[in-house]
Amino acid sequence: MRAFRRRRQLACLADRTATICPDDILCFLCLRNEAARLPFLLAHNRRLGVGHFLVVDNASTDATRALLADQPDVSLWQTSASYKAARFGMDWLTWLMARHGHGHWCLTLDADEVLIYPYWQTRPLPALTDWLDRQGQRSFGALTLDMYPMGPVSGSGHVPGDDPVTHLPWFDAGNYQVQVQPRMRNLWVQGGARARAFFADSPRRAPTLNKTPLVRWHWRYAYVNSTHAALPAHLNAVYATDGGEVTSGVLLHTKFLPEIIPRSAEEKARGEHFADGAQYAAYYDRLTADPVLHSPASRRYTGWRQLEALGLMSRGGWI
Repeated sequence: MRAFRRRRQLACLADRTATICPDDILCFLCLRNEAARLPFLLAHNRRLGVGHFLVVDNASTDATRALLADQPDVSLWQTSASYKAARFGMDWLTWLMARHGHGHWCLTLDADEVLIYPYWQTRPLPALTDWLDRQGQRSFGALTLDMYPMGPVSGSGHVPGDDPVTHLPWFDAGNYQVQVQPRMRNLWVQGGARARAFFADSPRRAPTLNKTPLVRWHWRYAYVNSTHAALPAHLNAVYATDGGEVTSGVLLHTKFLPEIIPRSAEEKARGEHFADGAQYAAYYDRLTADPVLHSPASRRYTGWRQLEALGLMSRGGWI
């Protein structure tokens, strides 16, 4: 109902949804001022096999809207309404998913997330989703993995079109805490670089890292809290309970490019990203101070097989 009410906050700038084919995998995004990331984001997900992008632009002031409006496989909406009041954009995306995503595999991402999964370089998303369909699975889980540079955050030479992971090749291999949330039956994973660097004194306030970004959508479904949890609750069962393994992926989180420094100051002032903005004031201040996230325990990323060996993703039964 929230999504239905807030549909009026969206103004369509480019509606190409008539070109969506029945078997297309759809990608849903809500973003703001992401012109520098968009060339790689679009190219990577097209390479994976995404057939159409449905994007909500939340009052960008850079070239984001113009860039997206030019893409033949993008349908674009804009709004200047409150991101926080729309459940951090999820009400807007829920409306678009109910209207256009029913029956499709839908991939919901943040602009700074790079989805990878077992064999992703050689087996596109349609191969994965076909296999999930045959297994009777309607959802696919992924761990958010914070990526960062060797030195200060400001030190990378990222330019639009670059793969951000080449500039942010380091990650924390351990320091993850996992528990099952009984109400929604979803995993609650915390830890990694952000927990270590910014929330060492209060680890339970660290960001949630588990997500279910890929779902065979039905118009009655909804995400409850970003893509960390969904309804109905069976969509959150993306982990094994019998001692085995379930196929999973990783969202390489490329937040820590140089642009994070001025953006942190802006987002602290806007107060649109967290329910308790005061709680995260120190977090934004640390980001603005150009931190070094690398530590002696950091690992250099070499590929999905490395992440599987570390237990951060799994092939499960997909061979």
